[in-house]
Amino acid sequence: MICVGSSNYWLVNLQKDYSNKIQTIITSPPYWGLRDYGIDAVDWNDGWQGNLGDEDTPEEFVEHLCTLFDKAYHLLKDDGTVWVNLGDTYFGAKGGHWDGGNSITSDMTGENYRIHRKAPPKHEYIKTKDLTGIPWKFAFAMQKRGWYLRQDIIWQKPNPMPEAVTDRCVKSHEYIFLFSKKPKYYFDHEAIQETAIGDSQEKKNRRSVWSIYLKPYSGAHFAVYPRELPLLCIKASTSPGDIVLDMFGGSGTTGEVAEMLGRKYILIEINKEYVEVMKNRLNIEQQNLFGGKDDRILYS
Repeated sequence: MICVGSSNYWLVNLQKDYSNKIQTIITSPPYWGLRDYGIDAVDWNDGWQGNLGDEDTPEEFVEHLCTLFDKAYHLLKDDGTVWVNLGDTYFGAKGGHWDGGNSITSDMTGENYRIHRKAPPKHEYIKTKDLTGIPWKFAFAMQKRGWYLRQDIIWQKPNPMPEAVTDRCVKSHEYIFLFSKKPKYYFDHEAIQETAIGDSQEKKNRRSVWSIYLKPYSGAHFAVYPRELPLLCIKASTSPGDIVLDMFGGSGTTGEVAEMLGRKYILIEINKEYVEVMKNRLNIEQQNLFGGKDDRILYS
């Protein structure tokens, strides 16, 4: 199912039918200050109007992101889990507060990878060229709100996006945080075991560094993560027939992999252009055979 509109809206409105029914949430939120997705501003409970990632400070971004997970908490089963892929950004005025992120263009050249934005307002202590530390700010904020922070997984990219930098190393990793509602939760470690080196029969438990190549996708979306990421998360945290939620559906990778593994999916996406990419990718037609709207697509 695809829910068209803001996560702010749908995470509340899905509670009527899906409270305590989602087995896992797998998502990659927009990164702070990296890109303008060209969509109408969203009203937030604190009176701010804008889209996630447009905030003036990293702290505001983290607060808004955690607020969304507060709402998602009620949808998740007690033995459910949350997997969040989140990268970091640099602070400064050189073309905007960006540097790094998970945005991948269709030809992998980096064209249109970043945008030029005005500098963020002066921060209390974060300086120009500082790494903002958003992933860990977010992880600790979730921990304070009652989530169990179970693991930081490193997504190591053998083929990272090129960066024209000479005063630091090229960034080639991102974080995937694993959270749970309770100290005990569903986790099938055998489903994601690795082959032991030198023995094709023996298995070993998966390590916390995942080496996964970036892969191009021809759809019109700037932030496509590879199928292997949600595949591992879904295998470890669900059984066939379970429901997987992606709060920022993007190009539909999570839904595609969930369907391939025999799971159900709910994708939330505010950008209607990306919804069209999803529909093509998931073979969902706007009109069903009887001329009405496909009931797998809901609008806010």
